[in-house]
Amino acid sequence: MDTAPLRGAYRALLDAAATVADSADSGDTGSGGTGPTPPGEWNADQILAHVALINATTLTAVSAITAGVNATYDNRMALDTWTIERLITLAGGNAGLRDRIRLQADALCALGGPMLSDAELDTPVPTRLLSHDAVLVDQPLPLRDLLTGLAETELPGHTRQLLALLPNGRPVADLAEADA
Repeated sequence: MDTAPLRGAYRALLDAAATVADSADSGDTGSGGTGPTPPGEWNADQILAHVALINATTLTAVSAITAGVNATYDNRMALDTWTIERLITLAGGNAGLRDRIRLQADALCALGGPMLSDAELDTPVPTRLLSHDAVLVDQPLPLRDLLTGLAETELPGHTRQLLALLPNGRPVADLAEADA
């Protein structure tokens, strides 16, 4: 499996996260490096914690398949507010979350690329994906589709979500092109 799109999606997400953090450090976006958050939306730290939890879930599924055991994929814990806040604390905040995501990205790209056979990538994984209390997926998906979905949908969506936290007047369109 070619992991270049996955690497690119992680690079764009981490670049956006750094831009938002730099903007917060310069005093442009509220306190704590989290930026202004629209009602009902996550701040930058919560977005990054969610991504780190999704990465951990994906790494767990990949590891199970490479070990020849049954795997499942369920994103509900990555949506849990208490779990998200706990991870922010455990990781040490924004910088720690970005470091964690960078290392998880390296691991997923190493495991998802040359290490997995086509048979492993085609292994059906019982999957449940929710977003905003709506079930998006509740059926087995090949591991390959989970990795592709991460690169094509999940990470670019959270990249856009991070960029939306930037104050008006920032070159959001230029940064958004980086995730294309």
